[in-house]
Amino acid sequence: MTETVKISGQTVGLSRLDKVLYPDAGLTKGDVIDYYRSIAETMLPHLTDRPLTMHRFPDGIEADGFYQKEAPDYFPGWIRRVSVHVEEEDGEQEQITCESAATLVYLANQACLTPHIWLSRAGQLHHPDKLIFDLDPPDGDFEPVRQTALDLRELLQEVGLVPYVMTTGSRGMHVVVPLDRSTEFDRVRTFARDLAEVLARRKPDQLTVKQRKKKRKGRLFLDYLRNSYGQTSVAPYSLRPLPGAPVATPLDWSEAHDRDLRSQSYTIDNIFRRMGQKEDPWQDFLQDTRTLDESRQMLDELLEEGN
Repeated sequence: MTETVKISGQTVGLSRLDKVLYPDAGLTKGDVIDYYRSIAETMLPHLTDRPLTMHRFPDGIEADGFYQKEAPDYFPGWIRRVSVHVEEEDGEQEQITCESAATLVYLANQACLTPHIWLSRAGQLHHPDKLIFDLDPPDGDFEPVRQTALDLRELLQEVGLVPYVMTTGSRGMHVVVPLDRSTEFDRVRTFARDLAEVLARRKPDQLTVKQRKKKRKGRLFLDYLRNSYGQTSVAPYSLRPLPGAPVATPLDWSEAHDRDLRSQSYTIDNIFRRMGQKEDPWQDFLQDTRTLDESRQMLDELLEEGN
């Protein structure tokens, strides 16, 4: 059975609305569509203009999902495409961007539970407007993640940047810095690596920049590796394909001090209650962009000092 809805000026076909995608919670595709339609106004500013990878689960989260980067031929023409260079194939590929509630609902109808977005925007794909650290617990304990996020905030502010924080809805947290798109990915990645090195030196028993797990010795890995062309991160307010339908949730920094905080603290069941009590903590993200030039100088001084 199919039906159509009119959203942001487009007619969107919906199908199999009673298909259960989250068996543990009894959530159907219709519930997922309703979620994304309701969250669209808050979520869209974080999606607009960014190539998007779809994480799709047509048979629900208990079956294997798949990632889809290239825009399918059957997607309607009103969904925007962006041509991106695929370095591994030395060719071009069309990927979609999500510019409207209609697109977000269409993706939900395709059982895209989680959109993953580029760190750069169309027009300057080689110049990110985000720097990101991905923090996951080394042993399942969330407390080191929470504390490391606060330590990263302090260091990033020390070098003149404005950090933001969110739970990923999975295991950890992201600490993200808005950039002014004046710096290419290679320099951003080097900056992130060097800043991680400074923090790891300050807390050598808790933190590491060692990529190989056997060398981490129980320490939290300061993962800076997403800061590369074509890499993605989970979009704010995305559902995750995990029991209970947790939500990747932007926080304000006061919330990161809460020892009861967990990566899956917010779910499809409580996210709107939260949003009724406070505005999107990331609503000013693109107003806090910075260049890395002066921060690079300050970071170099810290490296030379051995701090």
